Amino acid sequence: MRTTYQITEYGSFISGKEVPGYTTLPENTFSQLEAFILSNKSRDTDALEFLGLSAKKGLGKVITARNYVGIITMKDGTSIEILPKVYSGEAYTDTMVKKLLIDMLKCLRNTPYKALQTSTVNIEKMSVFEVFVRMFVDEVFNIVKRGLRQYYEAVEDNCGEYKGKILFSEHIKRNYAHKERCYVEFDDYNCNRPENKLLKATLQYLNMQSQSSLNKRDIKTLLNAFADVEPSTDHNSDFQKCSLDRNMKDYATALLWCKVFLSGKSFTSFSGSEVALALLFPMETLFESYVAVRLKKILGTTDFLVVAQDRSYHLFDYPNNKFLMKPDIVVHRKRDNSTFILDTKWKILSSGKSNYGISQSDMYQMYAYHKKYAAANVCLLYPKAESILSETPIHFRSKDEVQVGIEFIDLFKLDESLLNIKLALNAG
Repeated sequence: MRTTYQITEYGSFISGKEVPGYTTLPENTFSQLEAFILSNKSRDTDALEFLGLSAKKGLGKVITARNYVGIITMKDGTSIEILPKVYSGEAYTDTMVKKLLIDMLKCLRNTPYKALQTSTVNIEKMSVFEVFVRMFVDEVFNIVKRGLRQYYEAVEDNCGEYKGKILFSEHIKRNYAHKERCYVEFDDYNCNRPENKLLKATLQYLNMQSQSSLNKRDIKTLLNAFADVEPSTDHNSDFQKCSLDRNMKDYATALLWCKVFLSGKSFTSFSGSEVALALLFPMETLFESYVAVRLKKILGTTDFLVVAQDRSYHLFDYPNNKFLMKPDIVVHRKRDNSTFILDTKWKILSSGKSNYGISQSDMYQMYAYHKKYAAANVCLLYPKAESILSETPIHFRSKDEVQVGIEFIDLFKLDESLLNIKLALNAG
């Protein structure tokens, strides 16, 4: 059975002993995870953002999750699951946090996660990895029901009948003493197109990795449907050969899943001899996309125009455009053409910290947005924090009429939080 160890952001792993507040890993698993961290250290400093390695007196080595969430699966079947660290005024369970993570992934652009449907799986009993597997399996079932796409493949064969065209140089070389044979090239109409090869390779890979009896049963059923398809042995080459025309649109999401499983395509790639798959996502990006997509839905299109990652202005215009400004969310109110800037920050504020822990550089950035966009108001959006619940709304104002507001988002009551922002945008 696959063993899954689960922590939240900023939670820590140790090995060899049970200590309150820490999750204990078997020594072999801990060593594999440590090797994974160290193998990425020389490749990219940013890769160290997802897990930190330190030593503490009385504990020994400690591995701490940072601001990345997702899954790491080891080649021995062990799975590490890192969930978001969230706070809400109401009680919540690990299952609710797992569902929240999946809802956030669904808001990412140009990914297969948009198709995630938690209503069709038992998320309480399934790991995030198995949920991903389930979504891929469902996509492939849909393809099989419609019929695998076929194409004409150029095939060479030394056969006893003439078809296609004779390849004379090979024919002479191979059949000097076999006049009954012909070395020919012909077009064969079959299912061995690159897209189907990639699907089969992914099914074979997941058949080894999945520990869900439901997933494994359905994968084996699908492999029977791919019996006449050769699995891809050169993934990169086959991905490049994939057709993107409208006749293949049914394959689009499944092929994105193939990239996830075969290439580890999340937001960044990692290496490691003991790691089978690492799908890790920066919470800053998940939070930004989640809020932007849901706010756009809440505001609608009648009264507001919402633009995510706007690229309208540069900080300097002369002698040519320099330093592109890219606020997370720009809202244009149609009735009077007022502009509002919203920037998301995945950071826990606290009334016990200087300036609540708000970064000075973030405030400089918001000031620049206010000036450049001639904004009616600018606002920083942070996740709701227990350490600042009793505080009244936070606002900053300068003598030249720049206003920066601070709003808090309850991720388990997101629509309620965003409706409050809508009220402020209507009144502002």
